[in-house]
Amino acid sequence: MTLNVNDYIPQRPPIQMIDKIEDITPGEGATATKMLAGNEWYFANQGNHPTLPRPLVLESMAQTGVVALLSMPEYHGKNAFFGGIKQAEFKDDFRPGDVLHLKVDLLKVKHNIGIGKGVVTRDGQEIANATLMFAVES
Repeated sequence: MTLNVNDYIPQRPPIQMIDKIEDITPGEGATATKMLAGNEWYFANQGNHPTLPRPLVLESMAQTGVVALLSMPEYHGKNAFFGGIKQAEFKDDFRPGDVLHLKVDLLKVKHNIGIGKGVVTRDGQEIANATLMFAVES
């Protein structure tokens, strides 16, 4: 089964920050992939050492978490908003050519609010993690 990103989240390029959904367990978690091409808008005008801005890494994790939320039958067709960052840790930068693997597990979903724990890996190594909050439109 092919999982189309556009079937799950409302964001479209250039602000769609995940390229491929690998797996979804509705209401529990999702995994996705982001391939960092050197010609992306966020690398423009950065000189010889371009890096992906860390807020966009958080947005990638948030979009992955939203996939897990909006795949739930009760939230199908709704919109979800990034509600906040409870904690975030970055262990390295993100550069053109990197393939980021994003995994977000929903820790709690109550009414229209969710909390998720996201992890970003590159080549099997964790390079970022965060605890994120989401809100689904009522």
